[in-house]
Amino acid sequence: MTNFPHELIFLKLGGSLITEKDKPHTARCERIRALAQAVARALSECPHIRLLLGHGSGSFGHVEAAKYGTRRGVHTAEEWRGFAEVWRAAQSLNRLVMDALHDAGVPAVAFPPSAGVLASDGKIAHWDEKPLAAALNAGLVAVTYGDVAFDTSRGGTIVSTEEVFAYLAPVLKPRRILIAGEEPGVWADYPKRTRVIPLITPKDAPELNSVLGGSAATDVTGGMFSKVQAMLALVKMLPSTEVLIFGGTPAENIHAAICGASLGTKILNAMPTA
Repeated sequence: MTNFPHELIFLKLGGSLITEKDKPHTARCERIRALAQAVARALSECPHIRLLLGHGSGSFGHVEAAKYGTRRGVHTAEEWRGFAEVWRAAQSLNRLVMDALHDAGVPAVAFPPSAGVLASDGKIAHWDEKPLAAALNAGLVAVTYGDVAFDTSRGGTIVSTEEVFAYLAPVLKPRRILIAGEEPGVWADYPKRTRVIPLITPKDAPELNSVLGGSAATDVTGGMFSKVQAMLALVKMLPSTEVLIFGGTPAENIHAAICGASLGTKILNAMPTA
């Protein structure tokens, strides 16, 4: 079921791209609609592609998660109330994304981590990927997102879209992983923001600590540093997979990246040969 005859792509629409991250519960609705239309155009023009689309929770999930410390663990009655509030916030943003996709003509089905993920000490330990894989094989767009999850040691936690991708990638083996955010790529000189790093490989990892910044707004899942580290670990595990971290505006960038354009910062297991 997980051997795809088509090219499989994972695409993340970052929380900073689809929400105003410094304004609680504020979605960029026009942008979400434009991004959904770009996805629809890309899939129409590139029918050989199968797409797993993930999105961040941005100002919908991170504010409540930080307030209640949900990622660190959930044990008290107040923390469980917070767990439910984080779930509701993340789900409400996902509803906006799903409505935009369907309005654009994209046959999308949501797979929320809260309904199927079991974590252990903050890491995804189990998720039955077979229904999601069946959706992809049927030509549907599977949609997931940063969400709460039950945890065998912490009670509850938060799992990011990158963590979901990292868990599913060894099973589904995507050819490309596209991480679209507000920034045009990974900055070499954050916070000055004058030069984007064109290529990152695992050998660059020791130098990244000094050049990668976190996130300018509340982000309980670690900002750019954790995103790059997670993707480096993934390409080491799957050497044939390439990752792009790029700007999702204008929306045409999403269309171009899905159909094969190289944008922003590329993350590979090794330097490409000449």
